Amino acid sequence: MTDSQSHSPLSRRGFLGLAASVGAAAGLAACSSGSGGAAGSGQKYTGPKVDLTFWNGFTGGDGPFMKKLVAEFNSKHKNIKVKPTVYEWASYYEKLPAAVASGKAPDIGIMHVDSLATNAARGVILPLDDLAKTLKLSQDDFADTVWKAGEYKGQRYGIPLDVHPLGFYYNKKVMAQADLDPEQPPQTADDYMAALDALKKAGVKGMAMTPHVFTGAMTFHSLLWQHGGELFNAEVSQPAFADDAGVAALTWMVDLVKNGHSPKNVGQDADVTAFQNDKTAFNWNGIWLINGLKEVDGLEWGVAPLPQIGSQKAAWAGSHNFVLPKQRKADNNKLSAAKVFVNWISQQSLEWAKGGQVPARKSVRESSEFEALTEQAAIGQQVDYLRFPPPVPGIGEAFDPLNTAINQAVLLKQDPAKALEEAAGKSAKILAENAKKYG
Repeated sequence: MTDSQSHSPLSRRGFLGLAASVGAAAGLAACSSGSGGAAGSGQKYTGPKVDLTFWNGFTGGDGPFMKKLVAEFNSKHKNIKVKPTVYEWASYYEKLPAAVASGKAPDIGIMHVDSLATNAARGVILPLDDLAKTLKLSQDDFADTVWKAGEYKGQRYGIPLDVHPLGFYYNKKVMAQADLDPEQPPQTADDYMAALDALKKAGVKGMAMTPHVFTGAMTFHSLLWQHGGELFNAEVSQPAFADDAGVAALTWMVDLVKNGHSPKNVGQDADVTAFQNDKTAFNWNGIWLINGLKEVDGLEWGVAPLPQIGSQKAAWAGSHNFVLPKQRKADNNKLSAAKVFVNWISQQSLEWAKGGQVPARKSVRESSEFEALTEQAAIGQQVDYLRFPPPVPGIGEAFDPLNTAINQAVLLKQDPAKALEEAAGKSAKILAENAKKYG
């Protein structure tokens, strides 16, 4: 299993739909009417000894880094013991709403940024404006998109820990086979296509275009935004991904297959396997791939920002956020201790970055220590033009038809424009249903 699978094993339906379907039980918010905020300053905990449960889905290469940080926190805070429980992300998003509904919620959790709105709407997690205020966190120390993505209906529900964008991986050995400079990866549309043509002439498939969510859908999102398009209209009531920008983005992906720059019918993670085995030169993948590639003997590779194929720079990204699940009965000592934990881990985000992340905090991201993490820093250059899905409950469900359209088009089973048009119609119905479901 690659990091892409272990990091996020399902489509966004796995992130959001499961949580929504389980959390949609009637009365969830009512039976979980714990504190609307968190007590304490977040700087120091002086109360009685407490045990905190911390649920997360860090089962991939980032898992050992979080485990190490938790152990270090426990060693430095004798009156707080944090016990992490790790689930696969799919199981995590299924279990958390159920745990809240039954009064057995963990004290601390982690959520992907595109899960916050759904769980906020369902009363699964607490608003954290007071936590951000007491920790003196503000938009000034975060990229605008990262900070704003943690808000829903004017309230903050997530404290950003990191950003994990899509990046451009290049195989230096394969590039050299086509007389391409292995230290100069292409960054413009013309240079990228010229490189692919040179690789094809040398008998090499330039890249393996995957039809799967990981990372084909992420590639489509990036290209859509690069072409000036949007996934949905401003009100998030209608899809916009079938407009000209979306058709251009998906057509570009499909043409790579039609023109022989990519093999056909690429299986899940087969793109990464081909890259690691020196069969392809390029791979668009997440930052979580870094540590896995470092373990491949003899692989000569580098990573850079995504090439700019459209009229502007843009790249898909996700973000892990700390959340505090609602409790049936608030415990101010635990809330205060949880705040100390979130604050302390946030301050260690340089160590967390070593697990394959870009620190959310600007002060850490711009430090010389982070710059020394060459690969993470290269992908981190994109932070000012990263994009996230809109913070709307159930948004993941509205992506399902689009994911299918991308799959069918890249597999050459359906025309890009027609596939997107059909997907938009289905997605519009889901958005309307969600508007009624979530209010």
